[in-house]
Amino acid sequence: MVLFLFVLQVVFVLGVVLFTISFLIASLKEKESRAALMAGAIVIFLILVEMSIYWLYTVRFFHNTAGSLLLIAGWAAIGYGIYFFGRPTGLNEKALKGVAGHIVGNAQRFDEREQVFARERSIRPGSAQYETFYRSHPELEQLDSERRTAGGVLGTPGAIDRPGEIPNIAAMTATFSIPPHFGKPQNHTPVVQLTEENRPNLSPEEATGRVKGFARQLGAGSVGVARMNPLWVYSHRGEIFYENWEQWGQEISVDHNFAIVFTVEMDWEMVSTAPHTPSVMESALSYSKGAWISTQLAAFVANLGYAATANHSRHYDLLLTPAAIDAGLGELGRFGYLITKELGPRVRIFAVTTDLPLVCDQPVDIGVEDFCSFCKKCANCCPSNSIPDSHQQEVNGSMRWKLKAETCFGYWAKAGTDCNICMRVCPWSHPRTFPHRVVISLVVRNKWARRLFSLMDDLFYGEKPKPKAPPVWAQYN
Repeated sequence: MVLFLFVLQVVFVLGVVLFTISFLIASLKEKESRAALMAGAIVIFLILVEMSIYWLYTVRFFHNTAGSLLLIAGWAAIGYGIYFFGRPTGLNEKALKGVAGHIVGNAQRFDEREQVFARERSIRPGSAQYETFYRSHPELEQLDSERRTAGGVLGTPGAIDRPGEIPNIAAMTATFSIPPHFGKPQNHTPVVQLTEENRPNLSPEEATGRVKGFARQLGAGSVGVARMNPLWVYSHRGEIFYENWEQWGQEISVDHNFAIVFTVEMDWEMVSTAPHTPSVMESALSYSKGAWISTQLAAFVANLGYAATANHSRHYDLLLTPAAIDAGLGELGRFGYLITKELGPRVRIFAVTTDLPLVCDQPVDIGVEDFCSFCKKCANCCPSNSIPDSHQQEVNGSMRWKLKAETCFGYWAKAGTDCNICMRVCPWSHPRTFPHRVVISLVVRNKWARRLFSLMDDLFYGEKPKPKAPPVWAQYN
């Protein structure tokens, strides 16, 4: 019995050593010097523990009563620890209901005209739209005028990295130039006109499999399907890109039954430089990819004989985060981003709405709401104090954390980038190397693991991690 427990103890410690070494290697690859240093110290400590256990066995310490009891107690503690941090601790029923689970009052559709990008890009001083909008929103006129004078939402692009940012700004501008080519409605009509009689005979299950498979083949990450909820749909058109000014202020109506929602990954190495120019280059690239994928996906559905509309940065009918939540892609984080199990918040969201019959996915509980309730890393690191560090509150009839949009965009204008600091420091953003996959698997199922690893993230990576150096090709001054 003593020999068996001793061998088991040795094997367990060796397993922990190997896991820590894998974390050490991953940290070195990620250029996380603090995490690598601590992992190295833990490896040395565990080797000393292993040597101590072996020495105690050679002097037959475990063969007497006290030693045997100590060995048994040690295994009892290990077993209980594995059980305590590895067992499921219950589901968040609100999360499993998706958007509906967080509605507590009279929720209303959001007016796209009030969105900051629509105000900056589609309300021209001196126009009829300008007079109409600010007559009903006088509190925003001075703020928006100051922002326009300063250069818009991004102010002077790349200001935080001047004077060496020109190549990065050139790359950012190049990728931002792609979505306008994909926003016009004619990109979503079928090449061959199909009728009810000659449409392909696809079951909802087969259609869903083909749609998801095609989206992934095009480069999408996670893909989900949700039944359309009117609360996702903007109430009135506010973004104008193709001189279709007659649509400004018109009520938006979407008569499609389903939304195919998908994510595009943002590269961790580029995001880790936030708030510097490589991170906004990556944002621009993600929006470019999303426009390309969503347009082709809509065209695919249209050529099956069904109506389809792509939603990306040059045509939005929907608020995409709640659509993604209902499609089972993740949960809403403290900082207002979707957090996915696969990549955390390092994603951009896109969608295709359609009347093609599909099979819907269900909302998920991956522990985000509970995790964010005590992890306030994004709030503590936000340079403009725009992320709340308090409890959720009722906003437009739903319980959630509310970002202070005006101060957030105020920092964007100063930095000349879209910041992304909150995305960079979020503990869910780490690359999904083997050690991080193990941690995420525990965090998803156990509330105590969430608390433990939130503290460990601060310990290993710092409470306010600094941005990392970019790839050589994307260096800035």
